[in-house]
Amino acid sequence: MTISNDSTIADAEDRASAHFRDAMSLVPSAVHILATDGPAGLGGLTASAVVSISDTPPTLLVSISQTSGSVHVFRENGVFSVNVLSGRDATLAEVFAGRTGVRGAARFDHGAWRLQPPRPPILRSAVAAFECRLTETRLIATHHVMIGAVTSAHIFAGGEEGLCYVRRQFKSV
Repeated sequence: MTISNDSTIADAEDRASAHFRDAMSLVPSAVHILATDGPAGLGGLTASAVVSISDTPPTLLVSISQTSGSVHVFRENGVFSVNVLSGRDATLAEVFAGRTGVRGAARFDHGAWRLQPPRPPILRSAVAAFECRLTETRLIATHHVMIGAVTSAHIFAGGEEGLCYVRRQFKSV
């Protein structure tokens, strides 16, 4: 039997997490901007963790890191949009991912947005967008998993290429 000290266990956990992230980087994911507006203000971020749960009733699941500065805005507003990005929106994805230094509501100065609170913001260049009412939130590991009842779905760009994230890079598909 081998007895390990805490630092050895922590090192092994760090290596396992890094290996998991490396493996997941090989899984192509659609790129979205999650956006919200309401009493708590504007908020938005880039996300690839978006899943359709059901079509009856239409329901989406989104996952937001607990370290995101926007998570409380999404929870307090109680509404959000899922904007499916087109291949030409890679720069906008970088802005909403926080990689350009633009923070908070200033992110909405980039891109063409329909802003009509209390409805969530809709990106006019998106391939599709879903307006959702937040129905449930759970903290699971390092992320807030949020369930949204879809109140409206929009299709904007027929035949437009979508934006994908794979191998830690944005790609048009």
